Amino acid sequence: MKKIMICLLAMFGLTSACGQQNVENVDVKGFSELTEDPGAILLDVRTAEEFAEGHIPGAINIDQKQDDFIEKAKSQLSTDKTIAVYCRSGRRSANAAGRLTAEGYKCLNLKGGILAWKEANMPVTTDTYEVDVFKTPSGKSVKFHALVHASIRMEYDGKEIEIDPVTKLGNKTIDYTAMPKADYIFVTHEHGDHFNVDAINLLTADGTQLVTNQRCADQLGKGKVMANGDKIQLSEDLTVEAVPAYNTTEGHLQFHPKGRDNGYILTIDGLRVYVAGDTEDIPEMSSIKDIDIAFLPCNQPYTMTTDQLVNTAKIIKPKVLFPYHYGQTDVSNIPSQLKDEGVEVRIRHYE
Repeated sequence: MKKIMICLLAMFGLTSACGQQNVENVDVKGFSELTEDPGAILLDVRTAEEFAEGHIPGAINIDQKQDDFIEKAKSQLSTDKTIAVYCRSGRRSANAAGRLTAEGYKCLNLKGGILAWKEANMPVTTDTYEVDVFKTPSGKSVKFHALVHASIRMEYDGKEIEIDPVTKLGNKTIDYTAMPKADYIFVTHEHGDHFNVDAINLLTADGTQLVTNQRCADQLGKGKVMANGDKIQLSEDLTVEAVPAYNTTEGHLQFHPKGRDNGYILTIDGLRVYVAGDTEDIPEMSSIKDIDIAFLPCNQPYTMTTDQLVNTAKIIKPKVLFPYHYGQTDVSNIPSQLKDEGVEVRIRHYE
């Protein structure tokens, strides 16, 4: 009877004794290895205020004290991944790990929390951009930073790749002066939430390669122009393909007319990344194959509905899907719609 009561208490977050039986505590060295493991998701379960004061680079923040902790976890975390959980000292994260384990997740808990991490002189950042790490076929890391809306920063082998950089959108400002200069900048089209001259100038150095569609190149007076269907080898291990991106819904055709704008497929040391730009679920997507990571837009009237995005994911079948450019659209139901399709959905806070 006592054991049953402990388990019931654990369900309500009052203790995690039941779930903790299946949670492994790891030291700082073991936990640091997980930060570079694409098979693990780093989860900080402290408050948003604590997270902003300093956290382990690449961590996602979901406060385990909030009533909707499990609901948020299910919308953002995949049961196929190891969840590396930490808090201040290890107590709250042990509780959170126990609750997640009861929901079918495999969890590892940082023994001693971020206090032990700092004591070991391990890196801490105040950067609140969410970061995802993937491995190329040869084992090199590619880091994806969720900046804002359609702006994505990638780090690969000492190179900086920027997609549709903008310095300000709504109340959010992106400080590109705090980031390295870009080796490559890709611009999908001319709308202000994708094309920003100030951001491009801030990120440009002597060797920066700028890739755009014709309209953006005309406005900038520079850039390597790609039309739909073009393919360019930019370096030994980076290839880019420009693919169509346009509207098909009657009454929306003027937003992104066919043939004007680009989506891009980047092949980075064998890792194929599809950044769709502003588009609906167009027929040309049926020819897009072997995608490891896809960024698909979701906000009407400019891009897709959630149903169109789900349909696109079923056609393309990326290994990992990031809904982006979603504004106020509720994308929380997308993971459940694709759970049987072999597509892992990761929802990041781009807004």
